[in-house]
Amino acid sequence: MDDYQKVAGLIKERGYVVAFTGAGISVDSGIPTFRGGQGLWEKYDPMEYAHISAFSGNPEKVWVMLREMAEVIFQSRPSPAHIALDSLEKKGFLKAVITQNVDGLHHIAGNTNVIEYHGNHRWLTCMSCRKRVHFTPEMAGVHPYPRCETCNKALKPDVVFFGEGIPMAEMIRANEEANRCNVMFIIGTSGVVYPAAEIPYVAKSRGATIVEINVESTPFTSSITDHFFSGTASQVLPKILELME
Repeated sequence: MDDYQKVAGLIKERGYVVAFTGAGISVDSGIPTFRGGQGLWEKYDPMEYAHISAFSGNPEKVWVMLREMAEVIFQSRPSPAHIALDSLEKKGFLKAVITQNVDGLHHIAGNTNVIEYHGNHRWLTCMSCRKRVHFTPEMAGVHPYPRCETCNKALKPDVVFFGEGIPMAEMIRANEEANRCNVMFIIGTSGVVYPAAEIPYVAKSRGATIVEINVESTPFTSSITDHFFSGTASQVLPKILELME
């Protein structure tokens, strides 16, 4: 029996699956990873453009990068992997998605319990009055930057910048799901961004089987992964689903 059949059987047998996703799942949606050759951090120094102090000090400068990022996100569509996770939820096996991505594609694909650990770039928030508004392509075109209707301050994408803490509610929900799951999928993440990278270790410590899908090995592979699939989630997940029929 190959690993695909083993994992398909495992899901049916153990149930309660949680997916932990990173940038790799969205590459097939047209969003490059931040750290790759085409990534934003090759073009923009994250400390200069993605630190909260940079935004507070010069929102106009930071919005040059944010506008470019928004354009990529607005043009993206869920990949076959996103669609597969929605199918897995509709079949009653997938109970939650914990994502480090800010592209909102899990929601668009149809998943209902999505824990957005680093926020969602499709929303804007005011750092002054905390008002939150839906981010539209039209707003991205406003120069020097979109402003809060209430207090006229610069609006910021509702994402976690460097120097900001993870929202407590998301941390609590993620830990609850990691403690509860019987199977955790690690999909398209390098496993080097903390505190998010701690989540699969929590799941493993509570007895979950770890299934990893990545184009290359990660710190998880040699430490906690039970089944490793080399490739993209868009190649691997539909095949597992097929074997569950």
